[in-house]
Amino acid sequence: MKHYIVTIAREYGSGGRLIGRRLAQELNIPFYDKELITLAAQESGFAEDFIEKIEQKRRVNFLDNLYMTGQELPVAEQVFLTQSQVIRKIAEKESCVIVGRCADYVLRDFVNCLRVFVHAPLEWRIKCVRDEYHETASNFEDYLRKQDKNRAGYYNYFTQNKWGKAQNYHLSIDSSIGISAVARVLKEMVLAFAEGER
Repeated sequence: MKHYIVTIAREYGSGGRLIGRRLAQELNIPFYDKELITLAAQESGFAEDFIEKIEQKRRVNFLDNLYMTGQELPVAEQVFLTQSQVIRKIAEKESCVIVGRCADYVLRDFVNCLRVFVHAPLEWRIKCVRDEYHETASNFEDYLRKQDKNRAGYYNYFTQNKWGKAQNYHLSIDSSIGISAVARVLKEMVLAFAEGER
């Protein structure tokens, strides 16, 4: 296989970004997460913080759909399409790990794309968010559920698929077995996938 792409969708606090970064380092390939915001901003002319704000919404707001920028498409759709184009350009030219941004759906027709979903029990995610991400919240359980709801709403709106549904991924894995352990499992899977073992 000329090159391959690994997409990682994840529950909030499951360590998907940490796993993706470690996997990319182990495989010595580029890692894309928030870097996609910068690239989409350069491509579209929208400010990075504006793109990030659109991404974090659970669903597209009625006012967002009314707001036009002289284009035919509402701004939220413009942002999604620009990011999708950036993701596809990257995937066409190099091996990489991409976290989030509906990349599994955007690259659904790429035979060289391995799609992964990372999840974990709520208690483990709370500990990760508190200890690894150093976030604070008055009620972590409510906070995590809200973040997951936002991600699911964004994904479901733009893809017409169901976020987290196992059938949409090659692998769905519980990260509470450990970030390093998951990265090792994924590395072995990616190497076998890249070598064409079926």
